[in-house]
Amino acid sequence: MKPYHISPKYVSQELIDRVDIKWKKLQSKRPLSSIMISKLRDRFMLEATYNSNAIEGNNLTFKETYFVINEGITIKGKSFKNHLEAKSHHEALEFIYDLVENHRQTTISQHLIRQLQSLVIEPIDKTISGVLRTGEVAVTGASHQPPSATEVPYLMSNLISWFGHNQKRLHPIELSAIIHHKLVSIHPFVDGNRRTARLLMNIILMQKGYPLVIILKNDRKTYYEALSKADNGNLTPFIIFITRAVERSLDIYLETLDITKVKEDKFLPLSTISKQVRFSTKYLNLLARSGKLVAHKEGRNWVTSVSAVKDYLANRKRQRN
Repeated sequence: MKPYHISPKYVSQELIDRVDIKWKKLQSKRPLSSIMISKLRDRFMLEATYNSNAIEGNNLTFKETYFVINEGITIKGKSFKNHLEAKSHHEALEFIYDLVENHRQTTISQHLIRQLQSLVIEPIDKTISGVLRTGEVAVTGASHQPPSATEVPYLMSNLISWFGHNQKRLHPIELSAIIHHKLVSIHPFVDGNRRTARLLMNIILMQKGYPLVIILKNDRKTYYEALSKADNGNLTPFIIFITRAVERSLDIYLETLDITKVKEDKFLPLSTISKQVRFSTKYLNLLARSGKLVAHKEGRNWVTSVSAVKDYLANRKRQRN
């Protein structure tokens, strides 16, 4: 694996400060009511299951995923494998929620990583469940060639050592993003590596009080491109990508919890917001994608709020003065 070009700051201070403020605001609202916890948990688990599997080629729709998980319905025309993937991923999420809620400082270990892979793969193929690969593999859609199978045990041991050395030194988002990439780069299993990496990333974040973080199917291309750049030693795009995903989850949590929001704080499509501010939809899109504007994706579309635009303008004014 190529060495990382470590720099003192992967993400702009403005973006990381903004996310930290939102994290602190969420902590101030704890403990959450059991009803609210259940509502948010169900929503995020369904969305995470659909998106994580869709990124890997599962063709169940969001609605079909809901019926498979919650109603036990078999979808006509969809493979049995697709159904098993939906159920197994949802069960894996139940496992990590239970793990975090009952053991807030769960040790990251090779055993845990194998356990996560087993949860998503065993119902599909027991022969490769929780087993480090013994042969060579190629990663679909990537130029990166995973290391030889003979190197995998050594690299996995190094991964755990790296985590132990850095878990108190790095920001939780940076830590979770890097270990996500490292695990995918090692590609220790025949199948389920990216899904396992996303679950592992979430355990690290959730232990620090962050909501479940979801990589959207619509961001699949950007996700793969960022991983590819990290393979070549440039971690910045991937850490920024994960930071934005964290911010999206925080925004949804806070918006759901804050029942006193005024109209201008509501997240709406950029085309709607542009009619209320002096910026075009195209320019708002640029600000959203660059991380300069508080915004997140709902489906394929970016959404933001009037107050977010006002905050951006106020911050820009401060920087000029």
